[in-house]
Amino acid sequence: MQIDPHALSAQESYQLMTACVLPRPIGWTSTLSVDGAANLAPFSYFGGVSSSPMTVMLSVGRRRGEPKDTAANLLATREAVIHIPHRPLAEAMVATAAEADAQVDEFDLAGLTKAASVKVAPPRVQEAAIAMEAVLSEHLEVGRGPVDLFLLEIVHLHLDEAYLLDGRPDPAKLQAVGRLGGTFYCDTAMPFSVQRPG
Repeated sequence: MQIDPHALSAQESYQLMTACVLPRPIGWTSTLSVDGAANLAPFSYFGGVSSSPMTVMLSVGRRRGEPKDTAANLLATREAVIHIPHRPLAEAMVATAAEADAQVDEFDLAGLTKAASVKVAPPRVQEAAIAMEAVLSEHLEVGRGPVDLFLLEIVHLHLDEAYLLDGRPDPAKLQAVGRLGGTFYCDTAMPFSVQRPG
């Protein structure tokens, strides 16, 4: 099969892209509005960019041409907490993807506990095994949407010791959740090892 992506509608392009680029890690992102309203939402256009300084990329699509709450909050306050959801929190994570008014607290919506962060104002998910406090280093508008692309520098990490091996997250214990196409997800419960050359 041969496909010209320029011949696809926006919806067809999204469906094909999310079915081909997989598994996608999920950046489960908490932010605060300028009025102090907490927001929590998952994004699977997310990934690592640099380890020095530790930097991640978060791409936030717009809704009917307007920035989503996460993007609006990041642009206004320049702070966030990025969580890596693990299997026990998968359903709660998906629940926070609901379209809700900006004043709706997704922590409450999903039955999650707020915990204070150390270096940024947005709260973190207490139940999360990995939480990375971050500050905005760069914002770009990308594509025809456009989408809001954020580069976020990690300034503090919270790691649940129950999921660590030699001081680092153990993928098998963690069962980190990844996004596939449609309503499908995966986890890292059964990693495998392949030795790299050299």
